[in-house]
Amino acid sequence: MRNLYFLLVFFTTTFSFSQSVKFDGIITDSKAVPLEMANVMAVNQATKAVDGYSITNDKGRFQLNLKANATYSIKVSYIGFQAVDLTVVTTTENINKVITLEEGTQLDEVEIVREMPVSIKGDTIVYNADSFKTGTERKLEDVLKKLPGVEVNADGEVEVEGKKVSKLMVEGKDFFDGDTKLGVKNIPADAIDKVQILRNYNENSILKGVENNEDNVAMNIKLKDGKKNFWFGDVTAGIGVGHDENRYNINPKLFYYSPKYSINLITNFNNIGELPLTFQDYFKFTGGFRNMMAKGGSTFNVSSNDLGISLLRNDRAKEIETNFGATNFSYNPTKAWTLSGFAILSSSKTELETSTKTNFLEPNSSAVAITENRTDTSEQKNDLGLFKLSSSYKPNANFQMDYDILTKLSKQNEVTDLFRQTVDNSGTQSENIGTSKNQEPLSVNQNLGMYYTLNDKNVFAFDAQHLYQNEDPFYNANLQSQPFNLADYITGQNRNNINQQRFVKTNKLDAKLDYYYMLTPKSNLNITLGNTYSFQSFDSGIYQILDNGTVNPLNDSSTTNNVNYSFNDTFLGFHYKILSGKFTVTPGVSLHSYTMTNGQLGTKFKLDFERILPDLFVQYQIKKSESLTYNFSLSNNFTDINKLAEGYVLNSYNSITRGNRTLENSTSQVHSLRYFKYNMFNFENIFANATYTKTVDAVKSRFRFDGVNQTSSPINSDFADESFSAMGSYGRSFLKNYKASANVSFNWSKFNNLQFNPATNDDVAITNESFTQSYTIKLSTNFKNMPNLELGYDYDINDYQNNRFYTDKPFARLDYYFLKSFSFVSEYEFYHYYNNDRSVENEYDFLSASLIYQKTKDSHWEYKISGTNLLNTTSLNDDSFNQNVVRTSQYRVQPRYIIFSLKYNL
Repeated sequence: MRNLYFLLVFFTTTFSFSQSVKFDGIITDSKAVPLEMANVMAVNQATKAVDGYSITNDKGRFQLNLKANATYSIKVSYIGFQAVDLTVVTTTENINKVITLEEGTQLDEVEIVREMPVSIKGDTIVYNADSFKTGTERKLEDVLKKLPGVEVNADGEVEVEGKKVSKLMVEGKDFFDGDTKLGVKNIPADAIDKVQILRNYNENSILKGVENNEDNVAMNIKLKDGKKNFWFGDVTAGIGVGHDENRYNINPKLFYYSPKYSINLITNFNNIGELPLTFQDYFKFTGGFRNMMAKGGSTFNVSSNDLGISLLRNDRAKEIETNFGATNFSYNPTKAWTLSGFAILSSSKTELETSTKTNFLEPNSSAVAITENRTDTSEQKNDLGLFKLSSSYKPNANFQMDYDILTKLSKQNEVTDLFRQTVDNSGTQSENIGTSKNQEPLSVNQNLGMYYTLNDKNVFAFDAQHLYQNEDPFYNANLQSQPFNLADYITGQNRNNINQQRFVKTNKLDAKLDYYYMLTPKSNLNITLGNTYSFQSFDSGIYQILDNGTVNPLNDSSTTNNVNYSFNDTFLGFHYKILSGKFTVTPGVSLHSYTMTNGQLGTKFKLDFERILPDLFVQYQIKKSESLTYNFSLSNNFTDINKLAEGYVLNSYNSITRGNRTLENSTSQVHSLRYFKYNMFNFENIFANATYTKTVDAVKSRFRFDGVNQTSSPINSDFADESFSAMGSYGRSFLKNYKASANVSFNWSKFNNLQFNPATNDDVAITNESFTQSYTIKLSTNFKNMPNLELGYDYDINDYQNNRFYTDKPFARLDYYFLKSFSFVSEYEFYHYYNNDRSVENEYDFLSASLIYQKTKDSHWEYKISGTNLLNTTSLNDDSFNQNVVRTSQYRVQPRYIIFSLKYNL
């Protein structure tokens, strides 16, 4: 902690000695009308550096902080007006000035906007990357973190104005569509000229004016001239030093961009814990496929039979070895036709070691009924593949046709050995358990879209998506104790070797036709005719392997599944969009007819019904960069076949479930309110969001505990589930070189289940509540010729049924470019993890550092010495809550590594 205090003193000292003079004023036209979004830039005549820049607010005001006793060229520009260039000599006194622009365009105006660190044109924010670079940046992520109003989280996800960037492009061409992480972590910083933030983005220009795109944000990277029509990139090779000599990191990256085609190649082979694509990334990788039925009011989600294969925490584990390769291309056979796609292959071996304490609570109480202490070691082998091909044909402004196909395949294996100790009123019991999980899932997702503008008043859009999914999870558990009483099970064995194989197939087709009629230039009517059809099959069986190796199949109907399930939703939707003054209002309603049929156990169960589902969108555009948005929706949510199959399914060695073929849908009403303000005058960014959800007839669990072994089945709850989440963030750049932000988030939820109470031989309604809070503050500098600091503090509270867990996390980052050749970067995180009665408490910290030598910025060779986990921290903590189970875990992480690497820049 003393180091943090030292850094804070250094930070405040730096702030105190930064002497400046305020130069402010108003930009008007010849009629004295203030001009909003005019660009103002101050160029130091002695150093030729941009010492200040500003964009006027709605009152035409600008403000610059300049050096005292210096001469500046003040350049002012505004689209449609003649640029002004005037000389200002500063003293120690503040300056105020009114600047008038005359109508008419000069060629110099384009040059002034080009040099501006930040400029705005319509819905596009343009950042001049060189204005924010300090010399230590090596990849796009390093640049983005220094831009005002832009945030990058640890997973490589980018947020602008509180909204997640959904698409990353380079020179207007898709870069691994559906994920920003690969670009953020790999695009070289020295190749970046401009970063363009595209707000209200719709890649289909035909629909841009008729749909609400407020939540869509994309990012386009403009390359430096020397990087176009040439191969660029770098090749890095590293090896461990000292006792880490068996550690390695090989990372070649190549890029090529021309107007006609582009090619990107990224590879990474290492055993130092670097994960270009995690298991979590694989499952959430959308490939750019959007939820085309979002306006329909129905949700039919195809769940994943992923066996609960352990996921990494913070991308850390005891041992990680990764082989990764990816390529992305774009090609224009003609001006009207674009082909693009990508291929990603990843193979990883992971070792996990975890110690877990699980408290099983009494019904509707925080009292502990039984405790399970568990230590487990796991070995994982994951082979992942993602392949996408896209075609876009747009012969003219009135017609566009798109086709995409995304294939995801994988081969996953996990073997776990664990030691379990259970403690209750009767005493302590211990045993060794072994489990294994295997699966090779495959999914193919196809999308077809056709869009046609007949004339100024009539627009047609057709979208169709087909999903094919094939899953084959296998699970084995080998226990000393018998966890479940199953029909045909042979008792009295020394070991209980239980196995289950599942086969689940899904074919799902969504199709809809939209018609837009322009009633007036500011209003339109949207009529939607749509249909969702899904057919699934589910087959499973459980068998026992006896001590002598004999296989005992459990053929009872309660332990086997042979289920077919079809779902159909036909709907007709109406939406009316109108712009009136500062308001945009879109009320809507959809009429649905549902049919669901499941066949199992020799019979069929069918449900038919109709629903009317309303929705509403209202936006109040307070100013150009300030808005308040309200959304309301009433939706029907449907489960897939996994919760309908009435034969038992193994979830884990101590959890088994069986479905309920008579399940009905749940209905959710969602209210959300979002406020946004982005003030380019002082680079102030304010975002707040609140969402309330109430779900009736929710699909919940009826469960029964036998010690720590759980048997459950789904039901439609008679009690409503509720949740409320809220978050807010405030960020601001000031005095040119300083950036501060504060974030707060809350999440409250109440949900209901039924638990069998053996004392009363009846079900008890269980109501559980959780409340999580998170607070973050950050302060950072961005100097060209001085050390730069980022200081921050995270404080998290997780409250599960009065079991409260706290995490204090101060953190710091130092980067310094010095002697025109050296780059030093160091990051430090300190964790203090504890619960409310301090029965669980742990402190740990992480320190990493790197020193890079590059003779000049144009030199091809770089030499780097880096260290990870320099303090040799051995483990981390986390916690979770599920139904009436509170779990806290401690897991081992990789030790300290010292790596020497050599990099060649093409």
